[in-house]
Amino acid sequence: MFQIFKDFFDFQFITNAFLAALLVAVAAGLVGSYIVARRLVFLSGGITHASFGGIGIAYYLGLNPILGAAVFAVLTAFGVEALSQKFTVREDSAIGILWSVGMAIGVFFVFLTPGYAPNLMSFLFGSILTVSTQDIVLLLILDAAMIAFFILFYRPILYLAFDPVFARTQKVPEKLFTYILKAFVAITIVLSIRLVGIILLISLLTIPPTIANLFTKRFDRIIYISIIVGFVGAILGLVVSYGLNVPSGVTIILALTIIFLISRITRYVMVKIKTQYA
Repeated sequence: MFQIFKDFFDFQFITNAFLAALLVAVAAGLVGSYIVARRLVFLSGGITHASFGGIGIAYYLGLNPILGAAVFAVLTAFGVEALSQKFTVREDSAIGILWSVGMAIGVFFVFLTPGYAPNLMSFLFGSILTVSTQDIVLLLILDAAMIAFFILFYRPILYLAFDPVFARTQKVPEKLFTYILKAFVAITIVLSIRLVGIILLISLLTIPPTIANLFTKRFDRIIYISIIVGFVGAILGLVVSYGLNVPSGVTIILALTIIFLISRITRYVMVKIKTQYA
């Protein structure tokens, strides 16, 4: 294990993966906390899987798959909102429809693409080999935009996350903020695909905030703890992925799951001790 850590930064792709892990942890910590508080986990899963439709179309047209995924993800996020608000379709039904349609379109165009679609497995399960300098730059821009937005509009975001009805009484532009936050969720999902993969990405958005929620109920602290937990889990997963040559998404989620179990046991013991000496 020591040798793995020693060699960790010998290659550029390892450095890229490390930086991506940090930047993804920040983005996922911000939007993940909102997702869990607002109970939009199913929505994030729908956006994640629907984005595969954009990847399939991009492969067929010879375009950048991440660009195709980004367009599909944002359209899915907005489409769910439009279907549920304007066409009176239940939100969970709209998510289920777009989830399955996106995956179906992706598979359809992948099979229509002549030859073999390279790196397809990396989009499904993640790969540290595919993280590029361009991904780092895009993640950095995303993080800067999201941090600025959350700092400037922390109160409205807090109100929307826990009590949309109260947010309306405070004259928060609910529809505008909802679309902006869902766009952030969609873009975060797309830019995290290379590291974690479509199949497992939903866990990266939900496990860290869930762990944080075991120890605090304050929204700002949940964000901070989620970022730290996400980064630690990502780094541990990347090290194991590099050492065992398995998809990075698998090892990152397993690492986060182990952290969750340890945190849950720790929380249980803390409650027991507190109850015993109360």
